[in-house]
Amino acid sequence: MRPVRLSVVTAATAVAALTAVTGCAEKSDAKAGDGAGAVQVTAKDDACELSKNEFPAGHVELAVENKGSKVTEVYVLFPDDRIVTERENIGPGTKATVTAEVKAGSYEIVCKPGMKGDGIRQKVTVTGGTAVKRSPEMDAAVAGYRKYVQAQADETLPKVKVFTDAVRAGDLEAAKKAYAPSRIGWERTEPVAESFGDIDPKVDVRADGLEPGQDWTGWHRLEKALWADKKLGPETTALADTLDKDLTDWQKRVGKAEITPTSMANGAKELLDEVAAGKVTGEEERYSHTDLVDFKANVEGAQQSYELLKPVASKNDPALVTELDKQFSALSALLDKYRDAPDSYDFASYEKVGKAQRKELSDGVNALAEPLSKLAAAVVK
Repeated sequence: MRPVRLSVVTAATAVAALTAVTGCAEKSDAKAGDGAGAVQVTAKDDACELSKNEFPAGHVELAVENKGSKVTEVYVLFPDDRIVTERENIGPGTKATVTAEVKAGSYEIVCKPGMKGDGIRQKVTVTGGTAVKRSPEMDAAVAGYRKYVQAQADETLPKVKVFTDAVRAGDLEAAKKAYAPSRIGWERTEPVAESFGDIDPKVDVRADGLEPGQDWTGWHRLEKALWADKKLGPETTALADTLDKDLTDWQKRVGKAEITPTSMANGAKELLDEVAAGKVTGEEERYSHTDLVDFKANVEGAQQSYELLKPVASKNDPALVTELDKQFSALSALLDKYRDAPDSYDFASYEKVGKAQRKELSDGVNALAEPLSKLAAAVVK
């Protein structure tokens, strides 16, 4: 995803504050999806107007309308800029609904016209209320997803060590071969990347995503060394050591990360938006051109989130489930055209995927993202 990056100062507080999100959130008076009691957010090129700056804790709905001339995105943020929820790529003249769980406290709602910069911010207060009663199915979904994310983290570390050992050994070709497989588990967990605090900007940031003064570390810095610079040495050895350390930290954080049904649903949708913005365009893996490996892993992670929430969504919105099943199947079939074998993660180099084929992939992502944007509201009806 494209999370708000934490500064060095705020990063130190991120892990300690993770419990401020919703596992024991309270429920507002409004029913998600019915529009009544929703916070109306009017996004303009020079303003972010809210219908109210105070509302009760629990399942909160934001009804967003973009009245500006630029594509915008809307965030709910903690005071230290960690993301509670987000919705990107809201076009001029369009509307979007975002459902999230929030606990009592202080937050900011942010509109980002042009999807750049710090955005236009409004402080909001979330007051107390009655505790949310989660169904056994929703509890099972969260537990299942946490188990899935932990398994991905556990399986990632040995694959990363193969990659980083090759970097430390100065073996350019072995490192190139191990690069994409080392990223699969991480990419599968990106629906809940924000819940890991400051790990994402340490391990998965691109050069154009760096904050002022931020050191460039992680996979993509090493990707550049392998494919663009074509050399390994003391600097890349240090980077490999740092990647090992940061991902070990990630593995330990999974059990403490705050995961909720709405963060699973919203995260899956936002991940597909990132696929459309970075994977389909070729920006993510600009040196290695292994974008389709990331793409497939992202879709798998989003689908896992959906499958765990499906028992609840099936009761509340069976038509939505039918459409999501159809679109996940269609996108998976489309990706399979570019892999060597059904169970293989050897995909075609993205350099060989032409404009028409990229457009087909983009259309497939968008066809899935539209119904997926309704999943969070469906699970809290």
